[in-house]
Amino acid sequence: MKVLVTGADGQLGYDVVKKLKKLNIEHIGVDKEDFDLTNEKETKEFILDYQPGVIVHCAAYTDVDQAEVEKELCYKVNVDGTRYVAEAAKELDAKMLYISTDYVFDGQGDEPFEVTDQPNPINYYGETKFQGEQKVQKSLDKYFIIRTSWVFGEHGDNFVKTMLRLGKERDEILVIADQYGSPTYTEDLSELIFEMIKTEKYGLYHATNEGFCSWYEFAKEIFKVSDIDVNIKPVSSDDFQTKAERPKNSRLSKEKLIKNNFKKLNHYRKGLEIFLFLLSSK
Repeated sequence: MKVLVTGADGQLGYDVVKKLKKLNIEHIGVDKEDFDLTNEKETKEFILDYQPGVIVHCAAYTDVDQAEVEKELCYKVNVDGTRYVAEAAKELDAKMLYISTDYVFDGQGDEPFEVTDQPNPINYYGETKFQGEQKVQKSLDKYFIIRTSWVFGEHGDNFVKTMLRLGKERDEILVIADQYGSPTYTEDLSELIFEMIKTEKYGLYHATNEGFCSWYEFAKEIFKVSDIDVNIKPVSSDDFQTKAERPKNSRLSKEKLIKNNFKKLNHYRKGLEIFLFLLSSK
């Protein structure tokens, strides 16, 4: 197995590369410095030159609010860039795993979304990630698409690190209490990615850590595990004016993972405990 990982400097890509390194799998992790994903010639030449048997496509334009402003750039990265990668994979007859998002859904209701539910994005980032899915499905037969949510990991910024910083700076923190989902530890997700790309169980999957919570409940858990005393005040989404609307229900059903005999990820609390232990031991 020879693996190329895009977005290697992002939270998930970093942990996927770390996993491959640990397992002694031949791989390369690439980011903006290696080639411009919005440039078709550069992207395809790099991939075709390396000749991977598997491409794990983590690279994306992920600034959800700025995507409402920089629509052209967001589209070029998330839609065109994904198409270039998929077309290169097709030329090599390589497997491709594409990372997508809970934001492809509108967040209506309170039941977990199934992989068969019709996407209906309510922000531009979600729209481009859904179109990216379609480009992969149109170009390839040998693909995996993983929709995930609320990721946190060792490398880069995330909600957990933000809460820890604010917990030291403020006596009171306002946290949204009407958006629900599953925090997902990138170390756990990278393990699943490795297990998945070894198989030929192609298709669309939802993959998150087990358990559901609101951002407010997650923040409480972060401070509880970290033993930080801070007053957390629950607020509604309406109290936070952002350029992009967020889905209130980001719960994802993992039934397809189970049916295909993939191991469920840890409960998000377990992932959080491991992550916070690693942070504290640095």
